[in-house]
Amino acid sequence: MTSHRPKAVVIGAGIGGLTLAAALRQVDIDVEVYERATELKAAGSGLGVLSNGGAALEALGIDLGLEKRGQVLRRFGVNDAEGNHIAWFPIPELSEELGLPPTVVISRSALQQGLLEAVGDTPITLGAAAVGYETRPDGATVRFADGSRAHGDIVIGADGINSAIRRQITGPEPVREAGYVCWLAIVPFGHPRFPAGSVLHYWGSGQRFGLLDIGQGQTYWFGTKNMPVERAADWQGTKDEIVQAYAGWAEEVQAAIRATPEEDIIAIPARDRAFLEHWGDGRVTLLGDAAHPMLTSLAQGAAMAIEDAVVLARTLAGADDLTAALRGYEDRRRERTRAMVHASHALSEQEQLEDPAQRHERDERLRRTTYAEFAEQQRDVLTFPGIHV
Repeated sequence: MTSHRPKAVVIGAGIGGLTLAAALRQVDIDVEVYERATELKAAGSGLGVLSNGGAALEALGIDLGLEKRGQVLRRFGVNDAEGNHIAWFPIPELSEELGLPPTVVISRSALQQGLLEAVGDTPITLGAAAVGYETRPDGATVRFADGSRAHGDIVIGADGINSAIRRQITGPEPVREAGYVCWLAIVPFGHPRFPAGSVLHYWGSGQRFGLLDIGQGQTYWFGTKNMPVERAADWQGTKDEIVQAYAGWAEEVQAAIRATPEEDIIAIPARDRAFLEHWGDGRVTLLGDAAHPMLTSLAQGAAMAIEDAVVLARTLAGADDLTAALRGYEDRRRERTRAMVHASHALSEQEQLEDPAQRHERDERLRRTTYAEFAEQQRDVLTFPGIHV
């Protein structure tokens, strides 16, 4: 056993960083969290905490009350642009069959609030922009833009796709642009063709739309559209452009856009990074999007960060050699997260197809997929692999 109670410095107060803080508290490791933003305000978007993420939280006894904060997924459908049905993804049925927690669709702000309650009195310092670190055999020190420093027995970079901690580990490294923009918004919305508990995706030519019930009468929607990388990276268009992009689409799609104030629409480029095989440096490691940013197509980004946090906490619990424990965590997470990054990228390419023949082939293949085939593809994805050390 270590001779003193270890202290972890966590960089980033997003989903991964806050989940890690909650998880480390469960295994008696002290935590300090540092966040570059000056206020903890989650962007106006939503996400799914899939069954594997819920199972990971259960494994450490962390109850965020997700089902009360969001909406349990009841059905997941894929349609064409006009709203004609293509297929169902039987995620709720498979989760129930496997005895897993349900998928919960939730706003980022509601998930953040649950995590903040779970971390309790953990110190969170805002306005702290990490610029680098120094590692020694017995710990690591993070340097911040204002000249201040924070020292811990370990440092975890949970600071997202543009992680300053990752940048020092890897050196110069490009992001990987997917070539489309993502429009995101949350709006009070209902429609007869969008029943409670639904997630509905609509696939068109080089663009998609999604309607997700996040509970409390709120709907999270997203739209995507292929465009040059430079424009997607800094989209400065108007709501009218989005309205025109979905002219002729299903009525519920057009209605959701019309109901959304222009100032509530967020635009971000679709991007990830090539998978990083080595995340660590001495007493420093990475977690979540800092380690393995992925496109949103599999909706596994949040669950992977949650899984990372739980596995890392369990691996560190009572460890004699903290450096070895960090490398052990990385080894346990590498294969699974690599598979998710690659699968998300491949699915994104299929979803954004423009060629009519390729789209038809994709849709027909999806229509022919049986429940048994879906279960075979998704069973391991939806099942948290555990925290055995």
